[in-house]
Amino acid sequence: MAGARIPTELGTKKISTLLREYAVPAIIAMTASSLYNMVDSIYLGHIEGIGPMAITALAVTFPLMNLSAALGTLVGVGAATMISVLLGQKNYDTASKVLTNDVTLNTIIGIIFAAVSLTWLSPILRFFGASDVTLPYASDYMRILLIGNVVTHIYFGLNAVIRAAGNPKLAMKLTLFTVISNSILDPIFIFTLGMGIQGAALATMLCQTLAMCYSLGYFMDSKKFMHLPKKIFGLYWKLAKESLAVGLGPFLMNAASCIVALFINQQLSRYGGDLHIGAYGIANRVTFMFIMIVFGLNQGMQPIAGYNFGARQYSRVKEVFFLTAKWATLVMVLGFIVSVIFPDIAAAAFTDDPELRSLADKGLRLMNIIIPIIGFQMVATNLFQSLGMVGKSVTLSLSRQLLFLVPSVYVLPLFFGHLGVWLSFPVSDAMACILTLIFMISLVRKLSRLNDGDDPSILGSTIK
Repeated sequence: MAGARIPTELGTKKISTLLREYAVPAIIAMTASSLYNMVDSIYLGHIEGIGPMAITALAVTFPLMNLSAALGTLVGVGAATMISVLLGQKNYDTASKVLTNDVTLNTIIGIIFAAVSLTWLSPILRFFGASDVTLPYASDYMRILLIGNVVTHIYFGLNAVIRAAGNPKLAMKLTLFTVISNSILDPIFIFTLGMGIQGAALATMLCQTLAMCYSLGYFMDSKKFMHLPKKIFGLYWKLAKESLAVGLGPFLMNAASCIVALFINQQLSRYGGDLHIGAYGIANRVTFMFIMIVFGLNQGMQPIAGYNFGARQYSRVKEVFFLTAKWATLVMVLGFIVSVIFPDIAAAAFTDDPELRSLADKGLRLMNIIIPIIGFQMVATNLFQSLGMVGKSVTLSLSRQLLFLVPSVYVLPLFFGHLGVWLSFPVSDAMACILTLIFMISLVRKLSRLNDGDDPSILGSTIK
């Protein structure tokens, strides 16, 4: 297509340069996204009189928010991964159809999820660990987010596609816009206008709406090699099935996060109380910041690995994996330093309540005692997903959370009380990394048997 920018550099430019160019904007965007979530907690945690309960209320909403994110990931990540491979194959018409599916499916799923959740919001939140004290705050926060749920789904879905289509800097700028504007609007809505927790949710939705509108306008430009039609809604069922299959791994990983957060809240409520749930909310926010940096590395790796796999340049696929895994490990070492050596400083940012700070301090130390090994596990799981190897991606996505973490969350508290909930994290991390290592050794051996240009059918990929 004349005048279109086609990201052929993914198959030619030096891998370290590509990873830097694609991962740095993604890291900035994902770090900003984690700060996006943290901003609400920090501001709400310092509301006089209700701060600790507001933080606990946010922790109660984690499972529902994770489930919403999981559904968005099912569509968005699947579409972005397919588009990366299709661009490597120079199949631009099909890539545009996948983009149309992305918008349509996110709209349908977003509406259905919001309608169901709003209908039974109170019983859902109680099931997720809300008490009589925290339920009103959690309901006020989630009700506004659910009303704007379609906006969130479309915005994040298009942001992933923008990055996969060779414009990671724009994806980063859009995320930075939402974070900075949310940080400005939060204190205005929460304190100046006296809206409290509802103000935090309203600020979030307003920022995401503006970013979504820009993203839609970006893809409405018919001069781009991949764009939306004038009627932006449409479904190509065969492509939708393939896209959803590719997105199944990250969807299940996020859905598993929902289940895990539910079980953790229930166990902390049983063996501790509201403040223990709030402590988990703080520890989860801190840990999530480092996880999001690794997600940024993964997002930088994903179009490079997907494009080169589609172009049958397997040596470049291996190179980008090992480089990404190295940097992910260094990030998690930093997470270890913050969580285990300086947890009191991290907890102090969220609350002045001494009891809540003490609980969060201890929780961070136990939760992240072996966090350095998680970077490799996350990158390896993402590599399988990037190459369209759905079965292995799903297995690794579920292993840490459902196969290892959930049983640990139930068994260990029987012996160690609420401390057992925190200990379940390092136990499951260790077992998941062992399983991932076994899978990766097999994949690297298979890739090593392929010469660039060979048919990849030996790997059993679902993407041809």
